[in-house]
Parts: sequence; C-alpha cells; structure tokens
Amino acid sequence: MVTHWFSPPVYVKTDRPGVTYGCNNVEGAAEELMKSTKMRPKWRKAVQLCADAFQDRVTPEEVRQAFEAAAREEGVLRE
Repeated sequence: MVTHWFSPPVYVKTDRPGVTYGCNNVEGAAEELMKSTKMRPKWRKAVQLCADAFQDRVTPEEVRQAFEAAAREEGVLRE
C-alpha cells in the first residue's frame, strides 16, 4: 500500500496528556478522524476526502487542508 504524504504536518492533541501527534499523511489523518465521536460537517468532508485520496481522486494536500479544518472544528488542532 502506498502512503499518501503531505506537508507541513497537522499537529493535533492526543488522548494522552501533553502529547501532540504530527500527522503527515492521509492514512494517519484517516486514523485520527476515526477516533472522533462527534462527526461534524468538516469531519464528514475530511473522511470523504481520505477515501477519495485512497483512490487517487484528490491530492494529499486537499486531505491535509480538510483534516486541519476538521481538527480545528473538533478543538484538537495545535496551532
């Protein structure tokens, strides 16, 4: 399986206190999105774009932007 890299990483809070995760690929973004329980509109868009990226219909950069927006909406984005 090919890893779909993007740059710069999107830094998000984790469930471990004081630990930040620097996500730099579509696969990692998808894993982080699956941890969410709220499934808000930006989350839905990011999940769809991850699926599209796995089929090379969108670029990893498009996923990065959507993942960052979803993380911001969720309140887990580290800026």
